Amino acid sequence: MTTMSRPPADPSAARPGAGENFKSWLLFGLQDAKGAHQGPGAVGDSHLKKHPWWQVMCLTGVDYFSTLGYQPAIAALAAGVISPLATMVLVAVTLLGALPVYRRVAGESHRGEGSIAMLERLMPRWGGKLFVLVLLGFAATDFMITMTLSAADATAHALQNPLTPGWLQGQNIPVTLFLLAMLAAVFLRGFKEAIGVAVVLVGLYLGLNVIVVVTTILEVMGHPVAVGDWWQALSTSHGNPLMVVGIALLVFPKLALGLSGFETGVAVMPQIKGRPGDTEERPAGRIDGARRLLTTAAVIMSAFLITTSFTTVILIPEREFQPGGQANGRALAFLAHEYLGTGFGTVYDISTIAILWFAGASAMAGLLNLVPRYLPRYGMAPGWARAVRPLVLVFTLIGFLITWLFNADVDAQGGAYATGVLVLMTSAAVAVTFSARRGKQHKRTIGFGVIAVVFIYTTVANVIERPEGIRIAAFFIVGIIVISLLSRIRRSFELHATHVHLDRQALEFVSEVLDGPLGIISHEPLRITAEAYRNKLDSAIEVSHLPLDQQALFLEVIVDDSSDFETELEVKGVTRHGYRILEVHGPVVPNTIASVLLHIRDITGLMPHIYFRWTEGNPVTNLLRFLAFGEGEIAPVTREVLREAEPDVTRRPWVHVG
Repeated sequence: MTTMSRPPADPSAARPGAGENFKSWLLFGLQDAKGAHQGPGAVGDSHLKKHPWWQVMCLTGVDYFSTLGYQPAIAALAAGVISPLATMVLVAVTLLGALPVYRRVAGESHRGEGSIAMLERLMPRWGGKLFVLVLLGFAATDFMITMTLSAADATAHALQNPLTPGWLQGQNIPVTLFLLAMLAAVFLRGFKEAIGVAVVLVGLYLGLNVIVVVTTILEVMGHPVAVGDWWQALSTSHGNPLMVVGIALLVFPKLALGLSGFETGVAVMPQIKGRPGDTEERPAGRIDGARRLLTTAAVIMSAFLITTSFTTVILIPEREFQPGGQANGRALAFLAHEYLGTGFGTVYDISTIAILWFAGASAMAGLLNLVPRYLPRYGMAPGWARAVRPLVLVFTLIGFLITWLFNADVDAQGGAYATGVLVLMTSAAVAVTFSARRGKQHKRTIGFGVIAVVFIYTTVANVIERPEGIRIAAFFIVGIIVISLLSRIRRSFELHATHVHLDRQALEFVSEVLDGPLGIISHEPLRITAEAYRNKLDSAIEVSHLPLDQQALFLEVIVDDSSDFETELEVKGVTRHGYRILEVHGPVVPNTIASVLLHIRDITGLMPHIYFRWTEGNPVTNLLRFLAFGEGEIAPVTREVLREAEPDVTRRPWVHVG
């Protein structure tokens, strides 16, 4: 008995070359065209390890919690002495607005598609696809700018540390590019390790922030005069309390960066370990874990935002928040150095640099989840877009370009970041509002509607305040739409079917022929009278020289949504006016016919012959009809699809046109 688990390799077989090995490594994990890709944040096989919700929270938290690195300074610069009140508005919107919205999104989009999938279901056909592409453009803006902005901010923290060598000063772009390259290296190595790194970084960073917060609160309590000066400045500079509250509400949109992290929280849901009784259709344990993740992260972040906004505005002179000041974009780091010494401050800087650098991991995970989930399924991305590593390289190169264009400047990218975050949160609020309305939950519809209005206001105010954000997002949107449509045109001659199934009656129809070719006549499903079938059969017999006793088998393709790409085909056998008909619904007529013919060949072992009439009309017009509506010049396109799908001409179904 042998103990070998597999037969030995053939010594005469040629070993793969370096190019093949690299290609195999690069495309590792590439799914076939089954529409089953779940992104790197998901697990398709039950035996693969999943993680407790709190560990996954750390992966989301590297983005969400890392905003502590710059949020208090942004709040102080934007709101001045009313920074704590403006931050309380932000916290209220977080806990009473964003959190309820995304808890519902987690329940209705548990595969990690996010709110985009909820809106996709509301808008079918090409309009829905284009709307999804626009939202993906904003998502790309959010996630890509998260990567580049966080890396640039990590660079700023590193270069402002007093122990940093002088030769690095002014080298913001090279250092930021290096950090982005290191982030890419993590994902090229593998995705699972990212959660372990995130747990360590988040635990260390939050622990150090607790020390800073407790120390600075004690410092504030020991200086009641400073608190009194702040209160006097607050009460005298803005008049009555209502004016203060009004200004805080007006300033709130400038603090929108503190809302990041919710969309990535639902994007990584499939990584959460559920309960034994979970099913893929309703994974209750995964949903509960995601809701705990969102709630815990929001509560932790809210506590930090309120306390740090108070201590920073009291303990740090206003001039230090201005551009060029020591606290600009790094208020807590300033306090760590000021009150806990250079040694602790340096450790805090290192932890801040690390979590800001790794904040891009959460954004990268979001991109790697969204792009394979939508674009290949729409036929709007090449096949390799289902593999993780090529996408990592593409996104990293885009990050390099953004860093170079914006000169690794954090402030220059802030508007685009906030715009992407707010548009996604607005779309989520709108999606759950419609969801509650469909469920006839009137109170929740009103509540979510109010939240949607708040986010719409915040988004509009942010766009007006920082119009460069929408301009940057527009480049992403136009780029995604153009590339997607070009890819869709390029892939138009591919097989679209992810699965073909013939029902019992259809199997009986194709099994009646025991040997020889299997003749099938293509027929338009709009012409279903007995005369139409008789005329089509007579024409095929006369023009294509079918035998006079030919048992007619018709194939009809009913186009449902021509904007779809990857679909499952269900072929039904029906009898109409005494004629046998194979009826199938599909997005595109020629590609659907080709998929059915190849499937019939494989299950019967017989070569199908398909018979067409020439299509009337201008060939260019027919081609455009094919691209947009799935119809047009059927016969030659069917032949071309078959030619690309089956290179061996002896195994390719025959196409006859007369």
